[in-house]
Amino acid sequence: MKWNPYSAKCPTRQLLDRISDKWVVLVLSLLEDGPKRFSALKREIDGISQKMLSQTLRALEQDGLLTRRAFPTVPVTVEYELTALGRSLNVAMGPVVEWAIANMGRVLKARESFDKNPK
Repeated sequence: MKWNPYSAKCPTRQLLDRISDKWVVLVLSLLEDGPKRFSALKREIDGISQKMLSQTLRALEQDGLLTRRAFPTVPVTVEYELTALGRSLNVAMGPVVEWAIANMGRVLKARESFDKNPK
């Protein structure tokens, strides 16, 4: 089957929506260096709620981008790790994150200029 993201009914639209989410991008980039526990992800991603992190991780697991492993400890320890599919997505997403970091100053200047000269 050939997928057409320009078609409203194509499931690639849902996937593009998912992978363009800021929380998804941040979670995937943090998992690039290896498995992490839920609490470590929560601590490193400033501003994400426990509920949003849980939903994001569940969605990424559903799409086959990461795996969840639970260890029989008290309390249960849960660890998340990228799958091969998730690592392949990070190959594409990593440069986007790097671009955002490298160009944020220019974007802020453009916004300031735009706000000073509304049309």
